This record gives sequence, structure tokens and C-alpha cells, in this order.
Amino acid sequence: MGSMFDEEEYFVPPLNKYSYIFPNPREASDEGLLAYGGDLSSSRLLTAYRNGIFPWYSPGDPILWWSPDPRLLLYPEKFYLRKSFRRVLRSGKFRVTFDKLFPNVIRHCASVPREGQESTWIVEEIQEAFIRLHEEGFAHSVEVYYEDELVGGLYGIAMGKAFFGESMFSLRADASKVAFKALSDVLGLRGYDFVDCQMQTDHMIGLGAEVVPRDIFLDALKVALTKPSDLGSWQHFKWEYDDGK
Repeated sequence: MGSMFDEEEYFVPPLNKYSYIFPNPREASDEGLLAYGGDLSSSRLLTAYRNGIFPWYSPGDPILWWSPDPRLLLYPEKFYLRKSFRRVLRSGKFRVTFDKLFPNVIRHCASVPREGQESTWIVEEIQEAFIRLHEEGFAHSVEVYYEDELVGGLYGIAMGKAFFGESMFSLRADASKVAFKALSDVLGLRGYDFVDCQMQTDHMIGLGAEVVPRDIFLDALKVALTKPSDLGSWQHFKWEYDDGK
């Protein structure tokens, strides 16, 4: 991934390092680049996510903050289960846990090669910031095992009844989809409004995610944040595939 930052091209404002105030995301361009700079403190990150903003930048760039239009959301009840994937789940070959190996998951997300990407946006300082959010009870992981070996997973942030998905990885076919199915099922049972998948990808649309105008997303986020949070460890969460779903 090349540099995403050109101050002259985007004319985006720098953030005040002494303030956690962000520009209004509703006024950002469709591309969504909103501001640059600041830091990755927990307070700034949580403020950003509460306002529908997330960090995404290449190594060597300043921290870039985004809120694209449209947004990609998955409503838990609309996860699309293909027949071929249903057979994978029925096989019982995969086992799933929550919050058992968060540092391992984020490091795999950073290191597993992705088609079309030369480097990762999950730089060391991003990893450290999200591990800290995990320790504080805001960031969570889903781990997928095959024969007791970690082969897939995902991580993100939960606040209110919104889950902000960040990244996933797969070392074995379908492992990341198993992680996403497990997350979707558990969040659905716990009354979550949506999973924010951020930017449009064919892979996520194939799993049932929907393209939503940014204003609609921001309105829905306000509602989701008024609801109780599942703050703390999710290690007690359990999931097994239910063929009736």
C-alpha cells in the first residue's frame, strides 16, 4: 500500500494534540479523509469511533483519520450463509473462542500477506494501541482453531450495541468466515445493531454486508451508543454452529 497522504491534495486539517475534538464527519468528502495527526491514545481512539471515524494510514505517513461515504454495515440477522459454507460449519472441524489470544490475532492480521497490498496499515503503534484497548475492555478478538492450531480470526472495538470491525486473517480456507459468522451470531443474540465493516469490499458484501449512506450510518451509530456496552473480557462468550439459523 503506497502513501495515502498528500496534504496539498486533500487540504485536511491537523488535529490539536491537546484536544480530542474531530471535524464533523458529515462534512467530509465521499472518500472520507477527515484529519491527520494527533495520537493513538485510548481517549482519542474511542472519541473517533464514537463519531464514526477510524485511523488508517501507511507506514511513514502521519496518522490519518477517515469517515467514508458510503459505509459498509453488516446487520447480524442478515449474514448470508451459502450452502457450501454451511457444509463447512456442519463439519465441526473448526473451534471458536473469544478474547483468548488478542495479541496473536492482531499480529496475524498485520503479518499475513494480502493480495494487492505490499505492506500493512496495522503498524506497530496501531497494534500497541489496540492491545491497550483490549486490556481496557473495549477491543475484542475472535479466534478460530483447526486441530487446536490458530488458523483464523478477527478483531475490533465494541461500544454500546455497535461493533467496529477492524481486520481479519485466515491461514486456512474459510477460517476468517467462521470467525465472522461466530461474531455475527453472538452479537445478534446480544442485541447488537450492526457490525461496521468500514469500506466496501466484495468479500464482505458476499457475506451479507450492505452499503449504507454515511448520514444513515452516523444516525444509527448515535442510537447504538445509547445502549448498554459489553465492557470487559468476552472470554466467557461461547459459540457453536446452530444449523437451524
